[in-house]
Amino acid sequence: MSQQAASGRRSVWVAWIVQALLIAAIIGGVFWLVNHALEVLRARGVRSGFDFLLQPAGFEISEGWLDFSSGQPFWRAFLAGLINTVRAAIPAAVMAVVLGTLLGIGRLAPHVLVRGLCGLYVQLVRNVPLLVQLLMLYFALTQLLPDSTEPIELLDGFWLSKGGLSMPWPVADEGSFWPSHFEWPERGSFNVSGGAALSPEYLAVVIALGLYTAAFVAEIVRAGITSVSQGQKLAAQALGLSPVQQLRIVVLPQALRVIVPALTNQLLSLTKNSSLAVAVGYPELVSIANTSLNSTGRAFECIAVIMAVYLGLSLLISAAMNRYNARVALRGWR
Repeated sequence: MSQQAASGRRSVWVAWIVQALLIAAIIGGVFWLVNHALEVLRARGVRSGFDFLLQPAGFEISEGWLDFSSGQPFWRAFLAGLINTVRAAIPAAVMAVVLGTLLGIGRLAPHVLVRGLCGLYVQLVRNVPLLVQLLMLYFALTQLLPDSTEPIELLDGFWLSKGGLSMPWPVADEGSFWPSHFEWPERGSFNVSGGAALSPEYLAVVIALGLYTAAFVAEIVRAGITSVSQGQKLAAQALGLSPVQQLRIVVLPQALRVIVPALTNQLLSLTKNSSLAVAVGYPELVSIANTSLNSTGRAFECIAVIMAVYLGLSLLISAAMNRYNARVALRGWR
């Protein structure tokens, strides 16, 4: 028995060593390719290198959580673009998962009308290119809504117009870190002031990503629910559980084993699809990189930064979802 345990430990160590060597080889290969590309560019008289990241950017960023001015370096501009990408991707992902789950359940509803409407949404949205939907939403927000002087009050404190969405926002008193009260937007003679303002570009990106991805999530949820054996559902009925309790306690926990791996792919696609926001002028990572490329001429370097950032985001999402998948997976299948 001890020999088997020792052999098992050796196998684990060998596997880790092989993986470490493989990762080191990949990193070394990427490092060599980047250096070789830079040397070729220098030999042809093309300015190259990542030293431009320390130079003043010379342009402004229209919106975002990170304060940025034209005198600050390019690396901070890229950081602002990354934060704007995450700022759009996270609420879009939440919207896609919640709406997609409801649509997936609706696709299996006993009511013909509900089932038909959910099916119509899925077939319509997932078969129209995301870029087209994004442009249509942006057109609707900037052309069909009333001007900022005549905003629509959706709820108490929520104003919608061509200028975007204004809503209450927590603020902190001077010298305090934690928010102490809400600042409410107020309608003025020319626009709405106060609170938080979400631009039409931001709204178009979040809504388009959320609606588009929700159609695919709905099919994933539907497939996960149908993968649960009929015997489990009959057993839940025999226990006297209501349909909602059956879904919440018995069906969905088992369906997660099928849903989570496919859902991971959709969250990765959503994050990368956020790069389409450049089409409506939202200053996310690709938009910042395009502006930096035009002002510096460092095309290879700017594209390399984009690739590295999206690779890092994808690996973080994959790691988080794989960890969650291990929690819901069947024992022995982790």
